[in-house]
Amino acid sequence: MGSTVLSLRIDGELLDRVRRHAARSGMSVQDYVVRTLVRDDFDERFEAAVDETDRFYGAHGA
Repeated sequence: MGSTVLSLRIDGELLDRVRRHAARSGMSVQDYVVRTLVRDDFDERFEAAVDETDRFYGAHGA
């Protein structure tokens, strides 16, 4: 898997908050943002899998 550059513009207040969260986690801002995006992507895929399972088996075993 290769890597690609992503550039984004955020306001100073949000960047300060992200910096504080990253520092509390002992991470760089870049690593913190990537970890957050990966976690969010996993959450979405997991939720989709649960929904698909519910459709396959019937919601809540009904």
